[in-house]
Amino acid sequence: MPASLAKYRAAFNVGLQSNLVYRWNFAVRGLFSLFHLVVVFTLWGAAFAGQESIGGFDVRQTLTYFVVLLPLNFLISAMSEDYQISEEIRNGMINQFLLKPINYYAYRFSVFVAARLVSGVLAIIPLLCVLPFLWDRLALPPDWTVRLAVGVPAMLLSAVIQFTIAYCFGLLAFWFLEIQSFVILSMAVEVLLGGQMFPLDLMPAWLYQISQYLPYYYMMYFPAAILTGRIDLAAVGQGLALQTAWVVILLVVGRALWARGLRKHTAVGG
Repeated sequence: MPASLAKYRAAFNVGLQSNLVYRWNFAVRGLFSLFHLVVVFTLWGAAFAGQESIGGFDVRQTLTYFVVLLPLNFLISAMSEDYQISEEIRNGMINQFLLKPINYYAYRFSVFVAARLVSGVLAIIPLLCVLPFLWDRLALPPDWTVRLAVGVPAMLLSAVIQFTIAYCFGLLAFWFLEIQSFVILSMAVEVLLGGQMFPLDLMPAWLYQISQYLPYYYMMYFPAAILTGRIDLAAVGQGLALQTAWVVILLVVGRALWARGLRKHTAVGG
């Protein structure tokens, strides 16, 4: 392995070991997330009472969407990366990366992947244990194998989008002492326009079309909708293209924030 990649593999291994220390925290979080499913099943069961479908999907298809959404949250969601990055900037730990041939984004992304691997596996285990009891209330699309094949790239791109947004918010610590208000605002928009509160296709048609051009659409809803059949396979190609475009845009923004932030950081340090 080239030395340029070996250092990020080392960062991944360190991140893996540090997150395994907190494996019970992730396991308990995954276990308690099952209670969230109980609430989801109760609320949507009541919403479908007396009607066969909402937005063209029946109750089983809708519940399947939320069941798929659960492990995705642990596998690809950026949980605390923005706060970790801002903390490294505030306490001066960022300086060690300025003196070494290490790309800070690649380093943080390596740690992010390690953390999501641990949290994702530990969240899937309790879900697999209860899945046999839920199976009769779920409905996978008939072409689920094809959807899984195209859903995996969407999940990977979604992970990059979510991490890069968190990375950009973390870099705001170059200018602001506290970034919590920015992060909370972003999380609120993400929950609403990312499909975590309800499937986005239930929104008015004009608002749903607008959401498809925003990065939040591709953070959770897009991969979950692919896997559960809420998006036609014919439209997946265009979605992946827009998702890739947002990856490029966010990477450019992140690079610009890093460059400008370092100039300010150097000026303060001098």
